[in-house]
Amino acid sequence: MTKIKMSERGRHRDAPQGGQPTEETRGKVFYTEAYPARVEEFIDRTGAQGEATQVRVKILEGREREKILRRNVKGPVRIGDIVMLREVEFEAAPLNRKQSKKTKE
Repeated sequence: MTKIKMSERGRHRDAPQGGQPTEETRGKVFYTEAYPARVEEFIDRTGAQGEATQVRVKILEGREREKILRRNVKGPVRIGDIVMLREVEFEAAPLNRKQSKKTKE
């Protein structure tokens, strides 16, 4: 096991030695690619306490343009809202609706 000096414990290994960030690392923001999609239909609330909404969205740009997906959205959402999706290959699982038990006649 390697011994670490007390002064090196709290510092990240790639951090500059002087303590102040250099010009190259200050203020850089990295964004992931996202695709805009319009909310077309409200399906239902989901989650243990109804904190998410399952909606149908239509992809507006990219390779999967015009594709309609089922997605779970957290937070307030209305029909016509634009949501940004990081990936468009996968779809949310459909909600299982509880159906009334049919009695035998």
